[in-house]
Amino acid sequence: MSNYPTLYLGELQRLRKYNILSASLFVAALWIGVIYFSEIQELTTIFPLLVFIDATSMAILLIGATMFFERDEGALKTLLISPITITEYIWAKISAGVSSNLLTLLILYGYARFFRELDLSFLGLVGAVILISGFHSLVGFLLSFRAKTFTHLLMNMFVYFLALALPVVLDLLGMIESDLISNLLYLLPTKAAQLLLVGTAGLSETWEILFSATYLVVLGGILYWFIIRKFSDFAAKESGA
Repeated sequence: MSNYPTLYLGELQRLRKYNILSASLFVAALWIGVIYFSEIQELTTIFPLLVFIDATSMAILLIGATMFFERDEGALKTLLISPITITEYIWAKISAGVSSNLLTLLILYGYARFFRELDLSFLGLVGAVILISGFHSLVGFLLSFRAKTFTHLLMNMFVYFLALALPVVLDLLGMIESDLISNLLYLLPTKAAQLLLVGTAGLSETWEILFSATYLVVLGGILYWFIIRKFSDFAAKESGA
């Protein structure tokens, strides 16, 4: 019998235990504050940006935080000799992270839909967040493998967003005028994430949506294969050693 359901529920409890779920809800409240105090009446263009930031950054942070807490407690080493498979463990973590991001989306969408004007496909947003959050959860594993401490993980996150996310945000805001640079951004997974989200407002071409979804799935599969191979090495390390 699969251990996945039990592991998934355990991950949700762990998010609450480490106050990570509380931090996620605080971020949701922060975004609501941004919406409330924003002078923009039509949120259709800015809402995808808020979701983009949350579904990428929080997905990485949730994975990294729980993994380092568990490693410091010695929980990861026990995984190597337990009947739980690495695949089940990874999927449970990804699912818990995606669930947290979907909860944030539900809160933000509910507030914006009832108190402000919003014209976005909710089902499209759900599908986009699942893909984006799932992919960036895998990025969270990868960045954790390359970090000795949680502080190093945060530094790795900063570099990732500076190099891969900031150019996409600037392009979304119309601050990049070069067509060449805009076209090169299609090579970035963060660009694929942005296209999926703005596509819920009808601002992406059909081919862009299909390309972005396929790109995240294929690249995510490659990351997943790499993570499976390297997970045991990370779990075997002592606290930050």
